[in-house]
Amino acid sequence: MEAKAIKTERYLSTKDIQKHLHNVEYIIMAAPAPEHFKDTPIHFTIFLNTADTIPADIQKAILDKFRDEHKIGEPQELMSQLMPVGFAVSQAQETPMPMLLVKPEDQRTIPHTVMHVMDFLADSDAFYEAKEKNLTGWSYAYE
Repeated sequence: MEAKAIKTERYLSTKDIQKHLHNVEYIIMAAPAPEHFKDTPIHFTIFLNTADTIPADIQKAILDKFRDEHKIGEPQELMSQLMPVGFAVSQAQETPMPMLLVKPEDQRTIPHTVMHVMDFLADSDAFYEAKEKNLTGWSYAYE
């Protein structure tokens, strides 16, 4: 069976994003990393439900907590900052997929909110689907 691409049917509106994120603490996403990153085969994105600037020492503590809880190895290519995030809805997925909006045209055309995002490459045996099956998945954690 071949993995199918996630087909976006629509994006949540800004108002729907606010409702959707009510009581969400964070979202963790795991996807296959580009092939040439053999030692760090998983691309992790952690979306923290805050638009507040987080001090560097607190960012490190948060990242260390995630690494401990999810058995994630040493991160490479770490980016940790406030970023625009949109949410894509598809029939195949139970929850909207968070999308980091990097391109200016996406930021202009896709409704979004600002969240603190930690994006990095690492290894973890706990994310077998991303590592071995080239699948992308995400999980919501609620307060």
